[in-house]
Amino acid sequence: MSQSDSRAKGRGRVHRGVFWITPAVAVAGGIAYLVASVLGGHPVLGVVLLLMMLAFAALLVLVAQHSETVRGLMDHRDERIAGIDLRATALTGVVLSLAVIAGAVVDLERGRSGTPYTWLAVVGGVTYIVSVVVQRVRQ
Repeated sequence: MSQSDSRAKGRGRVHRGVFWITPAVAVAGGIAYLVASVLGGHPVLGVVLLLMMLAFAALLVLVAQHSETVRGLMDHRDERIAGIDLRATALTGVVLSLAVIAGAVVDLERGRSGTPYTWLAVVGGVTYIVSVVVQRVRQ
């Protein structure tokens, strides 16, 4: 049996650990929401947020069994889907950057400090610059 035949038979199953990173991060995020909410005095909200993240993780795993796109986004084996993911991530970064800048401008216009928008803009800008420099040095 060739490797491609083996892959075709296992389409509904995922054998790589990389696949489980996304659901694990969702579960970890839910636990972080729970802990933060309990410490902040809102335990019911924490439980609701944890349950939402657990449901999201389970949904991802279930949908990945039937969707080539979702499975590809989670196991990172398909170069075409990886390219789609990269372009979608870049567009998301641009839109979020514009939203953060707009939020800062509106907050400043209202006579406030612009926080938390200004520090998010700084984090985004510094991350972008460092990423460009690191990638340029590597090439």
